[in-house]
Amino acid sequence: MTEHELLAPDAEPIHVQEQTQDENDEREYLCPAFASRYMTEPIVSNKFPEKTMPAKVVYRIIKDAREMDATPRLNLASFVTTWMEPEADQLILESLNINYIDESEYPSTTNIQNSCVSMLADLYHAEDACGTATVGSSEAILLGGLAFKRRWQEKRKAAGLKEAVTPNIVCSSAVHVCWEKLFNYFEIEPRYINLTEDCFVATPEKIVAACDENTIGVVAIMGTTYSGHFEDVAGISAALDKLSTEKGYDIKIHVDGASGAFVVPFLYPDLKWDFRLKNVVSINASGHKYGLVYPGVGWVLFRSKKYLPDSLVFHDNYLGTDQISFTLNFSKGASQIVAQYYQFLRLGRLGYTKIMRNCHAVAMYLGKALEDTGYFKVISARDPTPMLPLATFCLKPEFRQNGYDEFDVADRLRQRGWVVPAYTMAPDAQAIRVLRVLCREELSISSARTFVEDVKTAMEWLTGHYIYTPQQLTDLKKTLGWKGTGKRAVKTTIQPGEPEINQATVPMHGGIC
Repeated sequence: MTEHELLAPDAEPIHVQEQTQDENDEREYLCPAFASRYMTEPIVSNKFPEKTMPAKVVYRIIKDAREMDATPRLNLASFVTTWMEPEADQLILESLNINYIDESEYPSTTNIQNSCVSMLADLYHAEDACGTATVGSSEAILLGGLAFKRRWQEKRKAAGLKEAVTPNIVCSSAVHVCWEKLFNYFEIEPRYINLTEDCFVATPEKIVAACDENTIGVVAIMGTTYSGHFEDVAGISAALDKLSTEKGYDIKIHVDGASGAFVVPFLYPDLKWDFRLKNVVSINASGHKYGLVYPGVGWVLFRSKKYLPDSLVFHDNYLGTDQISFTLNFSKGASQIVAQYYQFLRLGRLGYTKIMRNCHAVAMYLGKALEDTGYFKVISARDPTPMLPLATFCLKPEFRQNGYDEFDVADRLRQRGWVVPAYTMAPDAQAIRVLRVLCREELSISSARTFVEDVKTAMEWLTGHYIYTPQQLTDLKKTLGWKGTGKRAVKTTIQPGEPEINQATVPMHGGIC
């Protein structure tokens, strides 16, 4: 039958068989991704799906959902590695389906982990260290703190003492939030040493003054999250020796090297902070920060097996061989451990030193360039003070008089793609608001120059658009019948002839509303 005959009035009607749901779905699998019906139907994300979807469509939906995320390399807020070499990426891809815990099935992974621990022990000057890979420094810190508590419990038990008292750990108020988790989860009292507006670390004198007979350990931070400063580990160790002589306390140090443990050995090799100090008994490090590996991998090392209680080590054989485990979880992927081994072999001391020097150089450039703009006071990024390769800075007081602050600067930079955190310092320095830029491996001087130019542009915009001082803005709100504080206010009265606004919340940004 020809096409003409099909369209003729007297032609027999063509009966098209109705497609079943399965057949319709089958056709969908043949459609281009954006021609699929799934692109015109909302995805129900709060219920488990009843049916399948084509792989290309699912990929497109998820990829599109992530398009509005920040660009990782422009995320200057994060310490976490965002770039590795293609060969490392390939090794990670090839080991994504490997469960690290299956030692008998994948013995090379265990050997790789043990090699990494040995290399770190050498880096941190330990002769008889033991340790393990963790998901990150948070798990490593929990393990280190747990070892502190268990050693204290066993010592008290051996002495016939009851466990009615609560143990405490002395640390700076600038510790990472994972320390708060340790104190909460394992019922340990935190003894915080608060910062001051002219000192952003806990000093040895203040640390030992907070210690008592129930102090199970102190924390020394090698690179605070807030400002990047190092605490004086050698000074803390010496102060603890003196305290031991005077009062008989046997208090040891855990070094939180989440950020600094992969920086100090290469930038400041002569600085004593690690197992060269006899009171340092455990160290945590983040492989996914300046260890230059994607998240998440961390490491915890103990000076010797003496400082890792046997009661915390578990044995099992239900995967085929006797396995020793000292972690908070069981199964985890092997890819990040493999990637860490790649970086150790690929870079060695020479490569890590070159990278850390580059990061440091970029940080020093940023510190000077930001100060030279005339808008900012730079808190860190100053030679010759040892610290992490970052720049922490705040607005000069005269620029706060225009009604904007560091949070507004961060907001303007976000419009250019830069992610820069604005925050208040830890107690008791909360009055200081700062911005912080992390200088990771992939942040070049050229990118840093572009960033500084964007900062200048942001400041010019803020200076030109914020036309009221904070006091003038407060007076204006009162005059117009607005209530509230900060940068959001609610209109409480409506004058005759004004449109109804239903008491809506209206943003007031400085002099802009």
